[in-house]
Amino acid sequence: MVTTTKHPVLSPRALNRATLDRQLLLRRSPLGVEDAVAHLLGLQAQNTKPPYYALAARLEGFRPEQLSTLMESRAVARIVTMRSTVHTHTARDAVALRRLVQPGAPDRELAVFVGRKGLDGVDLERLAARSRELVEERPHTPKQLREELLQEWPDADPLSLSVAARCILHLVQVTPRGLWGRGGQVALTTTDVWFGDAVPAETADLDETVLRYLGAFGPASVKDMQTWCGLTQLRAAFERLRPRLLVFQDERGTELFDLPDAPRPDEDTPAPPRFLPEFDNLLLSHADRTRVVTPENRSRSWKGNQAFRVFLLDGVLAGLWHLEETKERVTMAIEPFEAIDRRQREELLAEAERTLEVMGPQGVPYEIVFRAPER
Repeated sequence: MVTTTKHPVLSPRALNRATLDRQLLLRRSPLGVEDAVAHLLGLQAQNTKPPYYALAARLEGFRPEQLSTLMESRAVARIVTMRSTVHTHTARDAVALRRLVQPGAPDRELAVFVGRKGLDGVDLERLAARSRELVEERPHTPKQLREELLQEWPDADPLSLSVAARCILHLVQVTPRGLWGRGGQVALTTTDVWFGDAVPAETADLDETVLRYLGAFGPASVKDMQTWCGLTQLRAAFERLRPRLLVFQDERGTELFDLPDAPRPDEDTPAPPRFLPEFDNLLLSHADRTRVVTPENRSRSWKGNQAFRVFLLDGVLAGLWHLEETKERVTMAIEPFEAIDRRQREELLAEAERTLEVMGPQGVPYEIVFRAPER
């Protein structure tokens, strides 16, 4: 939203440093793993390893086993939430945020499949009840769920049936899926079964979630938060909270809201290199991403629907990194978008070594190579 009211202007670099600080990327945080997952309102988890790499870039003393243990104990879990994509959340957020975003991307995705006629003749209430019965009896893979539902609705589109169940019900991906060093197919059950009475069936308070979003991603506009969570018409919540917030604007005049006591470091604060996983929330949680991605580089971290692993230099997207793992050796290839100087190379090498020492298999040697970007 463009406003004629004059508020203090925050440059892209000032926004960059503020966001990096909220994202625990200016310096590694001493936060515990569960507290960090809560602070960040979850970690993008379309693939199984990104949450681990996301925390390795952000936390002091992190070991992958720490997150894996929390998953195994059901203190955190994998579930479809924001933007109808898989995130790793604390148990409480897995329930509360999933309920909050239901009118957003999940309901819109369901409407798309209904509109494609793949669910003609399917009673959605009955589908939800039957799906709940199946996955609560025992976890089902999407394929198994489709096969069971096809027995009830043989003329329906198989994919539409399982997607509808996923959109309507609040389904957790059960372990061993997502555990560090262990494989497992996606298998689903309800949050009610997975968490039991340990987590209340509450919907996250919208105003509180706005404040939490600003604490993790601010300063930010209304549109920024809508992009992050997949909900629309959030202006009223921001207006309710306006007396409790500071208001800035970017260089184009867009209103940016923030918590009064949130950190906004000097724009000259050093930002160390960081290696981030594909789909990291730093890159997906604002409508205007110029605070971390220059317009010329925005398309270079994606191909089709696939995101690449990226690294930051001076706080902004500066290149890609690739990992090749065998039983004999781990190779990290660093691919800058532009030429880098000796100091930047040395800093990247140091950060790459730390990343591999934390995340690499114990006892397996590694090497780090630089290569020219693919054009």
